[in-house]
Amino acid sequence: MFTPYRKLLATPGALRFSIAGSLARLPISMTGLSITFVIVHIKHSYTLAGTVAAGAALIATMFSPIWSRYADRLGQRKVLRFTIPFYIIFDLIFLLTISKDAPTYIWMSSIFIAEIFLPNIGGLVRRRWLWSLGEDRVLINTAYSYEAFIDELIFMIGPLLASTAATFIAPAAGMILAFTFMAIGTTLFISQRATEPAPFVQPKDVKRTHVLGNPIVRAVFFPFIFLGAFFGSVTLVIVAYVQEHHDTAWTGLLLAIWAAGSGIAAIINGIIKWRISDASRFRLNLIGIVVVTIPLPFIHSLWMLGIALFISGFGVAPLIVAGYNVAEKSAAPEKVTETLAWVIAGLTLGSVLPGTLTGHIIDHSGAARAFLIPFSTLVLANITTLPFLRTWRRIAEH
Repeated sequence: MFTPYRKLLATPGALRFSIAGSLARLPISMTGLSITFVIVHIKHSYTLAGTVAAGAALIATMFSPIWSRYADRLGQRKVLRFTIPFYIIFDLIFLLTISKDAPTYIWMSSIFIAEIFLPNIGGLVRRRWLWSLGEDRVLINTAYSYEAFIDELIFMIGPLLASTAATFIAPAAGMILAFTFMAIGTTLFISQRATEPAPFVQPKDVKRTHVLGNPIVRAVFFPFIFLGAFFGSVTLVIVAYVQEHHDTAWTGLLLAIWAAGSGIAAIINGIIKWRISDASRFRLNLIGIVVVTIPLPFIHSLWMLGIALFISGFGVAPLIVAGYNVAEKSAAPEKVTETLAWVIAGLTLGSVLPGTLTGHIIDHSGAARAFLIPFSTLVLANITTLPFLRTWRRIAEH
């Protein structure tokens, strides 16, 4: 049953770069939560925490595809060696300035500058899989599913580490731990030169077109915006919901349970040889995730929330994997990394949308009522597919 995964991990050098890439991107599940812990601990405001997270996500959305474009042109090693040190330094400046009660604009600016230098490491890992696997679409789907499972594993382990460190050591301890993982993982990743994709040289006489000029990429990008809004709002509501129940140790556990549901679905998705197109799977999964998320606004206990999140998680990974497949297959080889970055940027951009509103509802009406926000974002994600019905029908036939 697991033959596709055995074959995938037997690819020369694959397991090494995947493990290194996993360590390097583990902080994506830790820093946002840790920043929330720090701001709420010092400033006592979920609205402020949500606003800062929104601004940081917006900046990351703007700059991450740029670094991915340079990774295609110059090589992954050069980009990571330049960006990661700046990212860590400015986040450390944030911790120092907010702990010293510096003016808000100083510590907030530090976070925003740090996000300028955050490349999409997950996209770089997936680009290495494409480089290593060639045209084997069955194994590429398995690779995307495997990386989706790794993403969910990251979102199981990361929040647990961050919340445990914040609870038992200090609010900033989660961020310090995250930067340690990032430094080690990035160093290991860029040291593996054999699996690094060769840079693409753009001919001077060829006019460059923007990735979002491709209607297929847009058809995935816009629903992903609201899927990202779902992720961002759920995370913020979970933090507040647990604090209302006066048991912060549950925060990481609930996020891990949510990720576990998605991780199991990812493994199953990578085993199946699908007979329906990626486009059809994407649209069906987008409808399905709305259905399995209906119970969230009606939850009244932590253990019931855990069950609802686990079920909701089953809809996440297959949807994202199908979206990756649709967008990547539409891209020219020299634009694959940038295309994947824009798809993931949709998720990041989406997390900007509900932050302030969700924080406001939490501060004034409580966390339980705020669960209506993530449910609404999934409804909107389905609505955004309607302008692209012709595109979806066309690619579903191929």
